[in-house]
Amino acid sequence: MRNVTKDNITDVFKGYMADDMNPRMREVMGSLVQHLHDFARETNLTHDEWRKGLEFLEGCAAVETEDRHEFVLASDVLGLSSLVDMLHSRDDATSSSVLGPFHVSGAPPLAVGGDMKRHFGGPVLLAEGTIRDTDGRPIPGAVIDIWQTAPNGLYASQDDEQDTFSFHGLMTVGDDGRYAFTTVKPVEYTVPSDGPVGDILRACGRHPWRPSHLHYIVTAPGYRSLVTEIFPDDDPYLDQDTVFGVRDDLVMTYVERPAGDFPDGLALSGTISEPFLHVDFDVILASD
Repeated sequence: MRNVTKDNITDVFKGYMADDMNPRMREVMGSLVQHLHDFARETNLTHDEWRKGLEFLEGCAAVETEDRHEFVLASDVLGLSSLVDMLHSRDDATSSSVLGPFHVSGAPPLAVGGDMKRHFGGPVLLAEGTIRDTDGRPIPGAVIDIWQTAPNGLYASQDDEQDTFSFHGLMTVGDDGRYAFTTVKPVEYTVPSDGPVGDILRACGRHPWRPSHLHYIVTAPGYRSLVTEIFPDDDPYLDQDTVFGVRDDLVMTYVERPAGDFPDGLALSGTISEPFLHVDFDVILASD
């Protein structure tokens, strides 16, 4: 095409795509370029603004490391990560929520009833529940990957003072589908705002805060894997999560209980002398 114009360039692009290309690739790339071109035409995008956009992408690449995933963070704060989650969540299962940029693969085994709090200060939290199918039956042998921030609001991958797998554990449930572990009460925290994503937040007049939460990845043969988070109902940022991760069914309540109510059979049984927090949260997995 010799006569490319602002009005026909989108169709010209689509015409350049090979006839035998992957149909899904054709659909996704065609729609992406359609929206990009429509965005530029609608806003009458200037050269300076276009360069700023490229500088943002280059800035993300410049700070991207094995432990810092700025592109994932950009997707999170723009709402794209949560939108993709919601597009593919099942109404009859626990809602998915953002993976976030701080998950560390290869967490060590954590026995049912095990402890992740270790030597860290802060209120003890006992989190437990049952992993069930959509008919309410326990799922034996399900695996739950658990992680959270330390009391300083940092994940292990952000903090040189923490072990690599601090506040990470991989638990395999028994025939009853029951999981249980102790940890420190999670705290609200800010996403990294010293890079290009922080510039976007400030330009939009937005804060970088996330409500406190526990992360779960739950898997079992024959079921759809679930990536999710659970949030306490008294967190001050519950209604303004900067990465849009909160869903109604992921909000739970921490109940303060006296030390004498701490159950037997857990790693910390017999060591609790002060009131502790307790939450019982079931996870529902949908079949493949």
